[in-house]
Amino acid sequence: MKQAVRNVEEAKAILKEHKDEVIRKYRIIEIGIFGSFVRGEQKPRSDVDILVEFDDRNIPGLLKLSEMERYLRRLLKKKVDVVIKSGIRPELKKGILKEVVYI
Repeated sequence: MKQAVRNVEEAKAILKEHKDEVIRKYRIIEIGIFGSFVRGEQKPRSDVDILVEFDDRNIPGLLKLSEMERYLRRLLKKKVDVVIKSGIRPELKKGILKEVVYI
């Protein structure tokens, strides 16, 4: 895909295609999409909100998270915002978990 993802279906397809590599490379347990793309409210400049879950014994440092964010941005050709499931602010958690679409 030469252009940025335009909807959740395109994002899901790309992430699904690369899921095994993402899991292996960044040692995540789960990956999903939430936010405006899932709700169909995305604008051309919207970022893609990505929810990831790590094993509690294997939470990466800031450098590895930053590397993962850059990798996902290159895959989707879109700015991404990576959120760690265990780090979701309590007041946002219910809404995010209700709308997340896991890959």
